[in-house]
Amino acid sequence: MIRFILLQNRQGKTRLAKYYVALEDSEKHKVEYEVHRLVVNRDPKFTNFVEFRTHKVIYRRYAGLFFSICVDITDNELAYLECIHLFVEILDHFFSNVCELDLVFNFHKVYLILDEFILAGELQETSKRAIIERMGELEKLE
Repeated sequence: MIRFILLQNRQGKTRLAKYYVALEDSEKHKVEYEVHRLVVNRDPKFTNFVEFRTHKVIYRRYAGLFFSICVDITDNELAYLECIHLFVEILDHFFSNVCELDLVFNFHKVYLILDEFILAGELQETSKRAIIERMGELEKLE
């Protein structure tokens, strides 16, 4: 199960945070700080998986953003690494070459894409085409 998803820039500013477990606001800020410190200072030669408390954080850096997913210790790391890549591909297709400003100014659309992709901490849809078609339908409604 996915515990949380974070998108953070190199300076530590959180651009997207979605929690699938209940945490207090102070604990959320603490988690965001710890995860950022953990992934930014990590040598690029190491794997993109790191133990975090009693869970695992799988992360990937795209341009200036770190995409981090915290999952159970027994979950498959490579599946979630592929999940991050698929999420980036969908964002890239939807925003036509996505950048950090797209995430800031269109955060509601990013959360909508994430909700089409992941539901209650579990992968719901893995088809890029199906998600993009669904987003197109929702765009027509606006």
